[in-house]
Amino acid sequence: MSPSRETELRALIVRPFAHRGLHGAGRIENSRAAFAAAIEARHGIELDVQVSGDGQAVVFHDEWLHRLSVEEGVVRGRTVAELGRIRLRDSDETIPSLAEILALIAGRAPLLIEVKAPNREVGALCRAVSDALKGYTGPVAVMSFNPEVGRWFAKYDPARLRGLVVTEKGRPWRGGLKRRLSLWRSKSDFLAYDIRDLPSRFAESARRKGLKVTTWTVRTMADRARAAEHADQIIYEVEAR
Repeated sequence: MSPSRETELRALIVRPFAHRGLHGAGRIENSRAAFAAAIEARHGIELDVQVSGDGQAVVFHDEWLHRLSVEEGVVRGRTVAELGRIRLRDSDETIPSLAEILALIAGRAPLLIEVKAPNREVGALCRAVSDALKGYTGPVAVMSFNPEVGRWFAKYDPARLRGLVVTEKGRPWRGGLKRRLSLWRSKSDFLAYDIRDLPSRFAESARRKGLKVTTWTVRTMADRARAAEHADQIIYEVEAR
């Protein structure tokens, strides 16, 4: 990693990241209110993006609408305008586009964008994210479980910081060899690691080679203690009380 890229990464992970924004207490995940609360707390923001039917990046975690909104069906079955009229469950908010949320954040918080692309057809969503980020000047990186996302950005938007999201539980590429191949293929600058897997030989090896390790989803004081020993920054949620 070049010295300038390492400096950019250090600036990105200087603060803890609120997972899907600072949600809870009446604020739904991946909502404008959750992002505004994270900014007010002076923390970073982690959010998720899906692709709409007309090829735009929208801020939403699930492929399907029903868990988080009052509608049913798949996200990619609606246009960005249609999604923008769908109300998020138990709130007055609607599904925002990534462009809208970037304008809201406006560089006031470090930002991790998790690209939700489950198969090798990543081009439409990656291109939408890359286009939305043009001209954005705040600290930001993209990351994904899918190594093809990092590979796409390495080829078409190489200046963008890239991360590989990793869990060692229930994944078809859970073996060490497959994790190494995924890291190589994604050309990542950092890992976002499942807190349940730390300490991890794979993560420790990556840190020794100079990669930074963030960890998700940190919810308890025990999680925080583990993260302090084995990671460089946390992606957290406030523990329910």
